[in-house]
Amino acid sequence: MKFEKVKIIIVLTVLVDVIGLGIIIPVLPFYVESFGVSSFVVTLLFSVFAFFSFISSPFLGALSDRIGRRPVLIASIVSTALGWFVFASANAVWVLFLGRVIDGIAAGNFPIAQSYLLDIAKNDKERTTNLGLIGAVFGIGFMVGPVIGATLGGISPALPFWFVGFLAMFNAIGAYFFLPETNHNKDTVKKIIINPFVPLFGAMKDDALRSRYLAWFLFGIAFAGMQSIFALFAMKVFGFSATTTGYLFTAMGVILVVNQGFALKRIWLKYFKEVDLEIWFFVVMILGFIFLDLKIFTLFVFGLFLTTVGQSTLRVVMSSGIASVAGAQKRGEVMGIMASIMSVSMIIGPLVAGALFVRNVQWPFLLNILLLLTAFFIMKKCCINEKIVTQENVEVIA
Repeated sequence: MKFEKVKIIIVLTVLVDVIGLGIIIPVLPFYVESFGVSSFVVTLLFSVFAFFSFISSPFLGALSDRIGRRPVLIASIVSTALGWFVFASANAVWVLFLGRVIDGIAAGNFPIAQSYLLDIAKNDKERTTNLGLIGAVFGIGFMVGPVIGATLGGISPALPFWFVGFLAMFNAIGAYFFLPETNHNKDTVKKIIINPFVPLFGAMKDDALRSRYLAWFLFGIAFAGMQSIFALFAMKVFGFSATTTGYLFTAMGVILVVNQGFALKRIWLKYFKEVDLEIWFFVVMILGFIFLDLKIFTLFVFGLFLTTVGQSTLRVVMSSGIASVAGAQKRGEVMGIMASIMSVSMIIGPLVAGALFVRNVQWPFLLNILLLLTAFFIMKKCCINEKIVTQENVEVIA
């Protein structure tokens, strides 16, 4: 019962974050443009958030390993609420940026929430299922967020941001009174490094995790690139309107929820080994991008289904695999590093995809195929090596 209460609080934490992100999609451009700025400033606000998210994630994750998940998570939620309040009350452009900076500093919510669910997992299967639960919440948030944003934005451009701010504040209050500490393996002598590049460089020197981090980075670039040019591709190739594209995003959210909320536990983890899912779902995504790039509508829809199932499964099993290799005392740190790597991917992916799209609408997806093919071979070699090491250890013990 105690663990179920922890799950509920954590799920609500992630849901608030994702709903806030979903609300941004239909509302933020119009709200920011009301300040008389160009569309470049709108994109710059996203970049600022990603940059500070990159800075904060490893630090907050490592800090939660040292002092506990609870205080760091509560402080992070409060900072999220404050960021939204500042953004909603802005009377100048620089205040908008301040709000995004404050929210970006709090972007460690997600890796800490992951660490919480890893702490309470009783076995490997439950660990992966718990991470899948967060993924399903992501899908729900992206389905609900745009609807809330469009509805409240019709009343007042700033109202959606006030709404998310108060939602986050109530979430922080609930966490303060009801959320227990789950990190019982605190590393109280752990050195906290502020420079976000230091743990990343250290990650590249980590023989046990380096290959997984690299595959995660390539996966992130492919996913971020797809997100950035998907609507443009659909409009140019099929003539889709913004409304039609919105329906597609809703459908993707439904697929994500069903896959991570049901299929992950009932099908993938039941009939396949987790290590095999880490390898072969790259192939699923590759096939999806091939179908997307053929510019045939029926195959495009099927490709969209495959890429959504592929990325939503890989997010979970790769996170679970890295957490398993890292061990209990480094979970917060590695979850933070993964979030930081994804932040860098979210900066690089759209820039590269956008440059390629201008030259040829099919090139971004072709690049994704190459990136994921590389990640596939990296993970295949990595998992084979891990099996060899495990077998050698078993023989030594015997």
